[in-house]
Amino acid sequence: MLNKIEEVGTTTTTFFEMLGGEEKGAENIRKLVETFYDVMDSDPKVQPIRAMHQVDLTSAREKLFMFLMGWTGGPQLYIERYGHPRLRARHMPFAIDESARDQWMYCMIKAMHELGYEDDLMKKLATQLYGVADFMRNQ
Repeated sequence: MLNKIEEVGTTTTTFFEMLGGEEKGAENIRKLVETFYDVMDSDPKVQPIRAMHQVDLTSAREKLFMFLMGWTGGPQLYIERYGHPRLRARHMPFAIDESARDQWMYCMIKAMHELGYEDDLMKKLATQLYGVADFMRNQ
């Protein structure tokens, strides 16, 4: 689950470190998750994926935050509380097709833009998240 960025001639860097590490990583991941769900909650382009979620996004926000903390290389908060993420199994009740995947990615990329992520970080993070989002497809 740990996602690392390999740079030629340097040590391995995790997304968590790129997002601020011990000092700011949790804060920056929280901002990303909050902005992501704010986009999902307000942008009419993603109404179909928004409809797959509960009316109150509080639980979804917290679970995505905990998951991304560990997924980026930070503390394994999700695993500590819920065990293995079992992403596909947990998402199986929802009809996730290419459109749903793309809407999820739209929210994530728009959130990164709104937060002013540097292009290099945004591209690397989006590429890795696309793999996760594509893995969720079951339609």
